[in-house]
Amino acid sequence: MTVSEYLKQNTASYHDAAEKLFNSAKIFNKTFTLEDYKKIIHTNYLMLLHSEDKIFEELKDYSEKLKLSDRKKLPLIEKDLKSLLLEKSVADHELELISQHEALGAMYVIEGSTLGGNVIAKQLSKTEGFDGITFNFFGCYHENTGAMWKNFKETIDAEVHEKKYDEVLSGAKKLYTFLLNVS
Repeated sequence: MTVSEYLKQNTASYHDAAEKLFNSAKIFNKTFTLEDYKKIIHTNYLMLLHSEDKIFEELKDYSEKLKLSDRKKLPLIEKDLKSLLLEKSVADHELELISQHEALGAMYVIEGSTLGGNVIAKQLSKTEGFDGITFNFFGCYHENTGAMWKNFKETIDAEVHEKKYDEVLSGAKKLYTFLLNVS
């Protein structure tokens, strides 16, 4: 089993909890509101604000392999905040990542949200009330979403040895827990 398969299997309950928290089912039955969208953007903003720099600092050795310069999302979600007239804020608790492996796990959560975000952006752009909304964060990779996800998965699957799977999982769980408790 690859580390990406291990993460998918062992974070499924966290993923489901996040979908429930953000009312994701409403996206596909077209009852998702602008207020729902503001909540999901604000919460993801807090997640990125408290994790992106830490993750990128831990993963500087993987900069080229992971194309880190193309993966910066905080400036994009800040544009979404501004367009939605939302205030910048900080979370009332910190996120601590103690290793490269935990950072890879945390990045798995962020990159996964981007993969799902592309679907969200496409669906919401066809939903009443979302005219003129720019999906900077959720649409960040545009037509390259699949390729960026594939690059990320292939890189972690090649770089992470089985004895470190639990450490990578720990980072993913930390970020999911942060996300679920920040909103």
